[in-house]
Amino acid sequence: MTLVGWVAVAIFAGVYVLVATERIHRVAAALGGAGLVLGLGLVSSEDAFYSRETGVDWDVIFLLLGMMLVVGVIRRTGVFEYLAIRSAKLARGRPYRVLVLLVLVTALASALLDNVTTVLLVAPVTLLLCDRLGLKPIPFLIAEALASNIGGTATLVGDPPNIIIASRADLSFVDFLIHLAPVIVVILAAFLLLARFLFRSSLTGDPERAISLMSLDEREAITDRPLLLRSGLVLAAILLGFLLQRQTGIAPSVVALVGAGVMILLSPLKPRDLLADVEWETLLFFIGLFVLVGALVHVGALELLAQRIADATGGEVAPTMMVVLIGSAVVSAVVDNIPYVTAMSPVVASLIDGNPALGVDGGLWWALALGADLGGNATLVGASANVVIVGIAARNGLHISFATWLKYGVPTAVLSIAISVPYILLRYT
Repeated sequence: MTLVGWVAVAIFAGVYVLVATERIHRVAAALGGAGLVLGLGLVSSEDAFYSRETGVDWDVIFLLLGMMLVVGVIRRTGVFEYLAIRSAKLARGRPYRVLVLLVLVTALASALLDNVTTVLLVAPVTLLLCDRLGLKPIPFLIAEALASNIGGTATLVGDPPNIIIASRADLSFVDFLIHLAPVIVVILAAFLLLARFLFRSSLTGDPERAISLMSLDEREAITDRPLLLRSGLVLAAILLGFLLQRQTGIAPSVVALVGAGVMILLSPLKPRDLLADVEWETLLFFIGLFVLVGALVHVGALELLAQRIADATGGEVAPTMMVVLIGSAVVSAVVDNIPYVTAMSPVVASLIDGNPALGVDGGLWWALALGADLGGNATLVGASANVVIVGIAARNGLHISFATWLKYGVPTAVLSIAISVPYILLRYT
């Protein structure tokens, strides 16, 4: 790798340390690092803002913006309060049952939609529910982000890296269900058991609050039924648009923006009030992070890393699958998994061409998907859903530190990969 490449790596590492140690605000660190790689000419403005391989992923940014506006409208109807009370009643106010319910709903929704959209919809319910029951919300929010990444791994549309893999390997929605859903069900069940231990100190609530909550009528929480009906229809159309993406060819970002526009037109709310609900810090952090990771792609750092991972095994089936699985998990914990999978996909395709045994039933592709998707749970910046949850928490006066995330994320990622290892070895080697 050239000197320019090492400079890009050094800048990324510096920003990562600043985010992890919280020396300065994560948005300032990300945008400062992005400005540095642009100012030094490591990437051009065209590379950073217009290139599909190395630039800002505007589909992700506008998907987030659209869904934030949608959530802002729906929040005014009181439906989140309704869902919070209803969920507490189903769980009978018991904290662990509440956690299990939220995790299962989040994982299932993430498999059908995508993990970022899911946490945007579920987080407001969680905050209200925890407030009503006197529970600490941070562990519940983190658990939902972890569950969204686990659930999103099961399908083609649940996590963006899966879409990249499907396109490169010509895999279908059914292929992902057949090969990834079984192991994800096991991982999710194991995560629920692990959560009982990880979050045990936060699974104690106020019994009196639980009793008083059971006596509430959730229907009284709805404050604007006409708006709820209109926004519900628009939300249903948005979710249908997400599910039919491959058939229609319309990107989720376009669906979200059009849906947000229609919802704003149908509501009596002023646009400036809704814009105040947008998590601007989260969007800016993503932009800075995309530019930084794009610089690593542009200088060939990720491609070199992917090739080194592949070369370490000599092309033998079992070692290659394990290196791709575990190596992808480690790398995806540090950098965004979208550019990593983009860089690694051609390498995996080349390995399969050289040794067809690696491609039997798509084995090496599934190792890549599991490693890249599940490894992102380890750190605060490892997956888009993680960043979104941290932003929502900050907006509500809750601080989730890098170290706090590691406390819950690393055990979850390790457990997930530990279950994935025998699954890959037994099924595909």
